[in-house]
Amino acid sequence: MWPNGSAPGPCFRPTNITLEERQLIASPWFAASFCLVGLASNLLALSVLAGARQGGSHARSSFLTFLCGLVLTDFVGLLVTGAIVVAQHAVLFDWRAVDPGCRLCQFMGVVMVFFGLCPLWLGAAMASERYLGITRPFSRPAAASRRRAWATVGLVWTSALALGLLPLLGVGRYTVQYPGSWCFLTLGAQPGDVAFGLLFSLLGGLSVGLSFLLNTISVATLCHVYHGQEAAQQRPRDCEVEMMAQLTGIMVVATICWMPLLVFIAQTVLRSPPAMSPTGQLSRATEQRLLIYLRVATWNQILDPWVYILFRRAVIRRLHPRLGARPRSLSLQPQLTQRPTVQ
Repeated sequence: MWPNGSAPGPCFRPTNITLEERQLIASPWFAASFCLVGLASNLLALSVLAGARQGGSHARSSFLTFLCGLVLTDFVGLLVTGAIVVAQHAVLFDWRAVDPGCRLCQFMGVVMVFFGLCPLWLGAAMASERYLGITRPFSRPAAASRRRAWATVGLVWTSALALGLLPLLGVGRYTVQYPGSWCFLTLGAQPGDVAFGLLFSLLGGLSVGLSFLLNTISVATLCHVYHGQEAAQQRPRDCEVEMMAQLTGIMVVATICWMPLLVFIAQTVLRSPPAMSPTGQLSRATEQRLLIYLRVATWNQILDPWVYILFRRAVIRRLHPRLGARPRSLSLQPQLTQRPTVQ
């Protein structure tokens, strides 16, 4: 409950918006089209992944498992959040009347945090897997890579869910956000709101930074192997280039989509004087920026599957035919003289 009791329920903040304004901002057709495009993109990526996994090698098994977990997470995230937002935009229901106990709002808040952090953490896990596979190819058995990858995906899901449940345990709050169609963490000045906002933004930002660092090292290592003195004997397989191209694309998409929102959350909860008044009100400019950054972040769920679809070897070879050509000297080398390639 807010200090002055001006809004019923713990998830309702005072907002000054008319029904006409909500109708202009909350377009059910745009929201439905956005969700359908995202769901179709992820379904297409899952079908392509299914074919790749059937013919995949041990070297790619863990990477494809992480990709499957990422695409599946994006698909379910769009399905759950899209169903709530599209229904709200279509009916324009009064959240106070429909959800006076704030259970739907709390559920959506948990879902938003969970499906927001999972792609970032999975991207960092994929970057770590590729870093070890390229720089330390003999440090792990290939037979257990797929089981270990699924265990890592499960750990990411569990950790993100545990973080999303913190406001239900008293650390931070989920509140209805402008224009009244979605719920998210509160950008308030209370210690719990500040702690949860910083935790969300820092963990997301650190995962993006870790992905950038490890991917940079992996790409530099691949370039060194390609152009080194023994390149003919050590030339990486095409799948190594394919995986790093996909992983780099995923990292770039995540950075562009999520970093504006993560930085904005950290800046807002640390602002002095506080951005939120004691009664729970935010300035219209702050609310509008939060909505814009959130919409940019949701593009990550649509673009992720297309990174995998477009950055496959068949597409890369069309754009850069030299990547599909193998030097004749490599095929003439005896098998025993070739050093093992990276996993």
